[in-house]
Amino acid sequence: MVNKVDILAIGAHPDDVELSCGGTLAKHVQQGKKVAVVDLTEGELGSRGTVTTRYSEAVDASKILGLVERKNIQLPDGFFQEDQESLIRLIRQIRYFQPTIILANAPSDRHPDHGRGAKLIARASFLSGLRKIETSYNDVLQEPWRPTSFYHYIQDYFLEPDFVVDVTDFVDIKFEAIKAYKTQFYDPNSKEPQTPISGEEFFDFMKGRMMQYGRPIGVQYAEGFIADRYIGVNDLFDLR
Repeated sequence: MVNKVDILAIGAHPDDVELSCGGTLAKHVQQGKKVAVVDLTEGELGSRGTVTTRYSEAVDASKILGLVERKNIQLPDGFFQEDQESLIRLIRQIRYFQPTIILANAPSDRHPDHGRGAKLIARASFLSGLRKIETSYNDVLQEPWRPTSFYHYIQDYFLEPDFVVDVTDFVDIKFEAIKAYKTQFYDPNSKEPQTPISGEEFFDFMKGRMMQYGRPIGVQYAEGFIADRYIGVNDLFDLR
């Protein structure tokens, strides 16, 4: 069974991809690309909300972004490891979606799950292409698959990007998707504990970061990405 997509964005927690590359995903959906998301954990250790609310919010955010599908492989939040069981769970999803491009967590970040997730996703993306690793989905043997391109999106820490994507026209969709996670972000009526992302000023921080990435290429807002290898282009005029 296969549901082939152009882009598969993978995050350690529900809302990771919306926060970091939501504009990029929305832009490519509008271009007619098929985009899916895999969440590694249910975010069960989060200070606000519950597993139930996180699933409901992820459904709403997915509709806003226009995703074709979203999966959660239910690794333990805060405690998942780069072990065989975790890798096999993720390999099944990569082979199911057969993405051309994978977008993964930042290689280093404030939350340790993000850097750990980046390593897990990178390793699973490679192992997924090995024929001698056998996996099945709904009792059907899967074919090996390795994405053509693999990039890390940038999260809370400032990291120097290898390239940026102009998302100026998609900022409203990005923030609408983020705000679908009502329990996690600013709500003046919330009685839940304050966190580093629950204050109203967090949205200003995010816009400032996108402006910082957009300014060098002459656009208002951009999202940054890190590549694990050289990026090739056919035409210098594709760059700016």
